[in-house]
Amino acid sequence: MTGTLVNTAAVVAGSLAGAVIGKRLPDRIKTIVMQALGLSVVLIGLQMALSGTRPLLVIGSLLAGAVTGELMNIEGAVAAVGEWLKRRFRSGSSTFVQGFVTASILYCTGAMVIVGSIRDGIAGDPSILYIKSLLDGVASVAFASSLGLGVAFSALSVLVVQGSITLLASQLLFLQEPGVIEAVTATGGLLILGIGINILEIKQIRVGNLVPALAYAVAAALYV
Repeated sequence: MTGTLVNTAAVVAGSLAGAVIGKRLPDRIKTIVMQALGLSVVLIGLQMALSGTRPLLVIGSLLAGAVTGELMNIEGAVAAVGEWLKRRFRSGSSTFVQGFVTASILYCTGAMVIVGSIRDGIAGDPSILYIKSLLDGVASVAFASSLGLGVAFSALSVLVVQGSITLLASQLLFLQEPGVIEAVTATGGLLILGIGINILEIKQIRVGNLVPALAYAVAAALYV
């Protein structure tokens, strides 16, 4: 669990630093920082999405995941948690929930989450999660400077998701198969691309409702 605990701490520390910095920055600076971050997220998402060699599998997983997630209203549930946290900690930030949802999805999507958590759980090697911690910590500074402390609470999502994978690592070794990693990376890339589009305010996509696509991608990679 060492890697997950470090990752959780990095998100909290980065978010606190970003929130302090954000209070001292004029709105125009925060706006351009978010636009730069949005473009960076789009680039990362595109690179991940285009790394796949089975586009039909990715498209099918995304469509199936979209329908499933919309029926389950996953994003609504995550947003409800964000609203509860906002009330619980008496936050007056208008972007608290957005920061929580956006950061939670971004930090819990991708191959580094799966591979890093399994390696930490099976071999006691947290090196991949240490690298992820650095990336998430830096991103948290940028996110929190504009979206506020809601980003810090995404550390809870990181702790739950990565911690669960680490504890169940011996039963989840199949997730490290090359075909599964490729499918998860490409499908996750499209989700991250959607986050980038949201940040840039091009079109509001309910990315949380697309998360089941990752499960479909794993199943398709294993059985198709």
